[in-house]
Amino acid sequence: MSDLIANQTFHLTLRVHALDNVRVALADLPTGAVVEDHGKRITLPGPVRHKHKFVLNDMAVGDVVIMYGVTVGKVTQPIAAGEAVTTENLVHSTDDLPADGKQEAWLPPSVKQFETTTFEGYHRPDGRVGTANIWLVVPLVFCENRNIEVLRQCVADALGDDPYHSYKQLARKLLHGEEAIASEAPAGDRLFPNVDGVRFLVHQLGCGGTDSDAETLCHLLAGYICHPNVAGATVLSLGCQKAQIAMLQDAIAQRDPNGYKPVGYFEQQQSASEEVLISDALSAIFDGLRQANQISRQPAPLSELTIGVECGGSDGFSGLSANPLVGAVVDRLVALGGSGILSEFPELCGVEHELLARCREPRVAERFTSLMNAYQRHAEAVGAHFSMNPSPGNVRDGLITDAMKSAGAAKKGGDSPVVDVLDYTEPMTRKGLNLLCTPGNDVESTTGLVGSGANLVLFTTGLGTPTGNPVAPVMKISSNSELARRMSDVIDFDAGPIIRGEAQIAELADELLALCIEAASGRYVPKAVRLAQMDFIPWKRGVSL
Repeated sequence: MSDLIANQTFHLTLRVHALDNVRVALADLPTGAVVEDHGKRITLPGPVRHKHKFVLNDMAVGDVVIMYGVTVGKVTQPIAAGEAVTTENLVHSTDDLPADGKQEAWLPPSVKQFETTTFEGYHRPDGRVGTANIWLVVPLVFCENRNIEVLRQCVADALGDDPYHSYKQLARKLLHGEEAIASEAPAGDRLFPNVDGVRFLVHQLGCGGTDSDAETLCHLLAGYICHPNVAGATVLSLGCQKAQIAMLQDAIAQRDPNGYKPVGYFEQQQSASEEVLISDALSAIFDGLRQANQISRQPAPLSELTIGVECGGSDGFSGLSANPLVGAVVDRLVALGGSGILSEFPELCGVEHELLARCREPRVAERFTSLMNAYQRHAEAVGAHFSMNPSPGNVRDGLITDAMKSAGAAKKGGDSPVVDVLDYTEPMTRKGLNLLCTPGNDVESTTGLVGSGANLVLFTTGLGTPTGNPVAPVMKISSNSELARRMSDVIDFDAGPIIRGEAQIAELADELLALCIEAASGRYVPKAVRLAQMDFIPWKRGVSL
């Protein structure tokens, strides 16, 4: 060990909570580095990679590791002070749930600068407001996926609105040279300027599963068709599948009892031919676009904004920068009368007691406990456990246990009271912070958030992911600036300055909320939308973490 390292105190570390017995390395720390913690100097016996955690005291087998003020793991072999926690010396462990406990009165953040702010949205007959104006094309069963793709290509060609046009040009250029694209005519004006696009869903469900699978699919599709961002829908059915048109109509009627949403149904087994089916569906789509184009964006209060929060490709900084930043945005929106939806139940494991204490009513707390327990039973039935949630990428970047990942992931929900707990596909009906039962899988969870009513999604990531959604704009927030630079075509907002100590969460939360308002108004187009990233994967219960 060099004298230079031995005599140098490294300040690029962070203890998140006063009760924690670990610190986070904010930069790579070499062997022999000296770290100061509340007046105590700790010499690292080995290197600690940035984003990873190291213990502050010698720890024996059976001791618990605490981070964010909660138990995140149990020691399986002795760890020396200053040594990093790894999958070899730490396993998932959480605190027991207390018998009771209640959140102290919540003090909302200052939102004075946003009190008179509005966003430009699409006002629907049921009183809700959309951040986009989309015509949706939906298959009731996977047998119709090919016809959905045929319709997608036909509509894109007719509208001159192919999101992959530049890639097709690139392919022709690579194969045939520059002359292959030299004669192409430039794209014309949009035919339907008040419409944000036609979106086409595909999935692998609708038949061959259980009756419950079919019913859940219909409720999810109904959530999308009745979404405030959707002007109307065209539905394709084969005819003989389990997910029948009548089932979808019943699910839609529960959400839209007055029948405000225009929906056209086309059944292939009742059509004279595939050509007739495609022709009829195209006519319905273009008629729907003409109707949707008749409304335009108008001012709406921020209380009509519902932000779904999601994380994917998390790293060791996600719970320190991007997630609490998004949580601060949710708190601001709730203070303004708006709503947030926090999902990913496997990533709430270990912080249940904090969320239970925030539940506004006993009924809400009981629902949360019931759904968490039911989910765990479903997982155990297929040989899984919440502790299996962290991905190899998570572990490689310092999220060693599910409890450690959960403690940081839950920060996306801010600190406001929990007003309701929703099961998968249930629509949000109470303004404020809602919890939604979904898996931790990025796309399955985002699909569920939008199905329950989120009209904008904030998605945090430390490793990078292109995830988007067909109906709601998805904005990416990076936990670190290196990612924001490397994947600038994917990332919308950089939370890295928080890690470097160059900005406070509060000031960046105001900036991010302002960007959300721009996106909700159509003035800022999120990167996932620009890339035509339209991910849609329904959740089959008990299979996915």
